[in-house]
Amino acid sequence: MDRIWLKNYPHGVPAEIDVRAYASLKDILEQSCARYRDLPAFSNMGTTITYAQLDAMSRAFGAYLQQAHGLSKGDRVALMMPNLLQYPVTMFGALRAGMTVVNVNPLYTPRELQHQLEDSGAKVIVVLENFAHTVQEVLERTRVPHVVVTRIGDLLSFPMGLAANLAVKYLKRMVPDWKIPQAIDLQRALALGRRPLAEVSVTADDIAFLQYTGGTTGVPKGAILTHGNMVANLEQTAAWISRNLQEGAETIVTALPLYHVFSLTANLLTFLKLGAHNVLITNPRDIPGFVKELKKIPFTAITGVNTLFNALLNAPGIGQINAGALKLAVGGGMAVQRAVAERWQKLFGVPLIEGYGLTETSPIVCANPLDVAEFSGTIGMPLPSTDVSIRDNDGKELPTGETGEICVRGPQVMKGYWNRPDETAKVFTADGWLRTGDMGFIDHRGYVKLVDRKKDMILVSGFNVYPNEVEDVAMAHPHVLEAAAIGMPDERSGERVRLVVVRKSPQLTAEKLIEHCRKHLGGYKVPKDVVFRDQPLPKTNVGKILRREIREQETAPAPARSAGGA
Repeated sequence: MDRIWLKNYPHGVPAEIDVRAYASLKDILEQSCARYRDLPAFSNMGTTITYAQLDAMSRAFGAYLQQAHGLSKGDRVALMMPNLLQYPVTMFGALRAGMTVVNVNPLYTPRELQHQLEDSGAKVIVVLENFAHTVQEVLERTRVPHVVVTRIGDLLSFPMGLAANLAVKYLKRMVPDWKIPQAIDLQRALALGRRPLAEVSVTADDIAFLQYTGGTTGVPKGAILTHGNMVANLEQTAAWISRNLQEGAETIVTALPLYHVFSLTANLLTFLKLGAHNVLITNPRDIPGFVKELKKIPFTAITGVNTLFNALLNAPGIGQINAGALKLAVGGGMAVQRAVAERWQKLFGVPLIEGYGLTETSPIVCANPLDVAEFSGTIGMPLPSTDVSIRDNDGKELPTGETGEICVRGPQVMKGYWNRPDETAKVFTADGWLRTGDMGFIDHRGYVKLVDRKKDMILVSGFNVYPNEVEDVAMAHPHVLEAAAIGMPDERSGERVRLVVVRKSPQLTAEKLIEHCRKHLGGYKVPKDVVFRDQPLPKTNVGKILRREIREQETAPAPARSAGGA
C-alpha cells in the first residue's frame, strides 16, 4: 500500500526521520543534561531535581554498578518501583554504563517476579522497600546476586511540608518485614559511586530495555528494544509534536507507571529530550490526592489511559484545576471512549489525542495530529518512517477500508523476543512485518481505525491480561475442572476479568477461587467475578476451549447457565 497518509500529514512533519540523529539514549540524556542543566527535570512529593542533579546522580549510580560489583556493558539491571525520583536516576545510571534495563511491575507476585528475573538473567535489582519482601521470597531461586533497596524518602528534600512528611511516615508503616543480608541502601550506593564513571561506547545496536509482555501467546517474554529502536521512536514522536511544544518550557504530568512502555517513552524520554519538567505521580489511584496535586501545577501536557481520565472527570474538585496552560492531552494504552473524550474537551478546552502502539514497537506506531479540533475516533496516522499494512490471514495486503490484521514495519520495531526465536518467528511475516494481533482498517485519508483484538487478550486499565496465565492459576486449584478467562465490559477499567469455571466440588465458592488467584496473580489480573457452569465448556474438535463462544454466551441477554459470583 502506498503511504496514502502522507498527503494528510500536519504541515512541517517529514515523511522520514534521521535514525542516526543520536547514537543512543545515553547521548540524548547527556546532551539534555548539558543544555538544560539549570532547569527542573523531575519533581515528586514536593522535591525537584534539576538536569544537573540528574546528571550527577545517574552518573554516580552507573559508576557504582561498574565499580562495586564489576558489572559491564550488556548486564541486565531490574528496576522494581513506582514513579519516584529514584526511577530516572537508576534507569539512566544503568543506561550510561551500557547496561540493559529490565522494568518490573512492583505489584508482581513472587511467581511472576521469579520468572522475569530468571528469564532476563538480571544481575542487580533495585527495589522500593515496600516490595522487598517479594524479592526476598524468590531471591534464592534466582541468579540475582545484588540487591539495592530504596525508601520513599531517599531523594526527597527535607524538611518537607508537614503533609509530605506525614505521608512518608505513613507509607513507612506500610512496609512489610523483609530481610536481605546482602542488600545495600540506594543512598550508600550513590555515595560509593562518586568515583568517575568509566566511559562506555553505546551504539544503536546495543539493548536498552528488555520490556516484558505476553505478546500474542500470554507467555511473558522480553521484547528486545535497542537504543536504535528507542532513539527512532523519540525522533518520530519529536517530529510529530515539535511544532506544538517549546523546548525547555513544558511541564508534563506523569501518572502512568514508568515501568510501562507508554509512559516510559511518551513521558520520560520524549519530554526529557525536550528539556521539559516531568512531574511524577506516585499513586494516581488516590484520585483526591491526584486532583490536589494538579491544582498546584501549571502543567502543559498530560498523558493517561481512558480509565484515568474518566476517574479524574468524576472526581470532586476537578473543575477547580487551572488548566489554562494545557496544550496536550494524550490517551493511549487502551481505547479512549468518546464520552470521556467529549467530557474532557468540554471541561478543559483541549481534545484528547488518541494514539496507538505496543511494547514490540517501542511503543508508538500511530497518532492523531495535535491540532485536531475534536476527538477523531481513530488511532491516527502512522508516524514518520513507519509503514502500516492491513493483512488477511494468509498475509495478503487488503485494500483501503477492509478490516484485517494491523502489521507494522519501521525502525522502532523490536529485534525480537529475548531468547525466544520460536516466538519471534511467530510474530514476523516472511517479508519482515510485525503482526500486531490487532484488527483494523485504513480509511481513504490514511487514518487507521482499530476494530478489535485478534487474540483473546483482556485489557484492564491499559494493562494486558492474558487468559492462559489466569486459567493456569485457576486450574491449579484442586476443585477446578475446567476454566476460561474472558474480558467483560467495565465502566472503570475498560474491561474486567471474568472466570468461567466447571468445578469438581460444590464446596468451591467464587470467593475461595478469587482468593486463590489473588495469591498468584497481580491485582489487575485477578478475576473480578466467577461464573460456575454445570456442563463442560465448549471446545474445538482438538479440545481447545472456545473463549469467544463463552464470551458471547456471557454477554447474551439471557444466558443459559447457572451462576455464582463475587
